[in-house]
Amino acid sequence: MASFSSLFINKIDRKGRVSVPASFRAALAGQSFNGIVVYPSIKLPALEASGVERVEELIEQLDHLPEFSAEYDALASLLPDVQQLAFDGEGRVTLPPALIAHAGLSESAAFAGFGHTFRIWEPERFKVHQQEMRELVRQRGLSLPPRRTPR
Repeated sequence: MASFSSLFINKIDRKGRVSVPASFRAALAGQSFNGIVVYPSIKLPALEASGVERVEELIEQLDHLPEFSAEYDALASLLPDVQQLAFDGEGRVTLPPALIAHAGLSESAAFAGFGHTFRIWEPERFKVHQQEMRELVRQRGLSLPPRRTPR
């Protein structure tokens, strides 16, 4: 599965086209869809994005829930918002107006890697969010779980 790290700020043109960072495109090479999948974040004023394999994995996880349960219905309701955005010849995607509005994007977009996914933010909003998250780590003394050792 693709992995993403780093932060990139790219311009958005008048048609809503933005270049996906080259390292992100390279991480997605070989997937069944030549582009990214994007949907509005439920918790943040940002866009959640990944390769199509990540969405396929989420769908498989849904299959472990009882089909007619409230949990299944609530989580599956996210799928209609998922949009596949194909790369053009220059490695750009066109962000639909609804996604641009959700993230408050205008002239540029911050692509922030989050492991198996990345987020697309309005750059100043991301800066504030990043500062808040770093403060949360400091205040709570958060750390990653210990590494698993192979048996």
